[in-house]
Amino acid sequence: MTLSAVSKTIGRIHLRTEQLELYVKERERMLKEQLVGRGITDKRVLDAMLKVPRHNYVTEENLVRAYGDMALEIDCGQTISQPYMVAVMTELLELKETDRVLEIGTGSGYQAAVLSELAKEVYTIERIEQLAKGAMEKFELAGKTNIFVKVSDGTLGLPDCAPYDKIIITAAAPSVPPPLIDQLSSDGGILVAPVGSRHTHRIIKLRKVGDKIEETRHVQCVFVPLIGAFGLDR
Repeated sequence: MTLSAVSKTIGRIHLRTEQLELYVKERERMLKEQLVGRGITDKRVLDAMLKVPRHNYVTEENLVRAYGDMALEIDCGQTISQPYMVAVMTELLELKETDRVLEIGTGSGYQAAVLSELAKEVYTIERIEQLAKGAMEKFELAGKTNIFVKVSDGTLGLPDCAPYDKIIITAAAPSVPPPLIDQLSSDGGILVAPVGSRHTHRIIKLRKVGDKIEETRHVQCVFVPLIGAFGLDR
């Protein structure tokens, strides 16, 4: 290798190191301003979101906005949720290290990556094959061995691996699909989802104990529609 080539290689490494350091600082600012500043207090959730590089889960054209206070478009007309919304829903799940989690709507894979830092296993369903394949590639590159991806209708859940300690739905429908409630553990299982009309949603939290379901309502939000047999048709 010539001296010129060596210099160019060193320059690229230097620029990459500087960029990675910048991303770390942006994540730290995201936590302080967007999460802690709005009431997120679960240290495990904050640590997970500090650890997971959100910039790896956005499109190239959105890299400069990777840690911005906003949802971002990804491929196939879908979105990666606003960091605050990811934190809210994750905190509401009350995750334990022994939990088995079902996620409906893999999307970019970012939410599943955060969940994988907090739970034993994450099963995630994506109806769009292109997104599922992209997420699997990201998980492999990140060394995520406790995330399992399936291409299917998420409103039907994944009964073969049920029951789940926690279920999170990352798209909105008028109500929670009954199959997902059936697949939730009756021993205090928690389900978190956005529900409401097509354009106005609110995060709800269901806790299942035996045959009883306790519901609480939380922040308002806007999500893409949940498509499927027990969701919307388009």
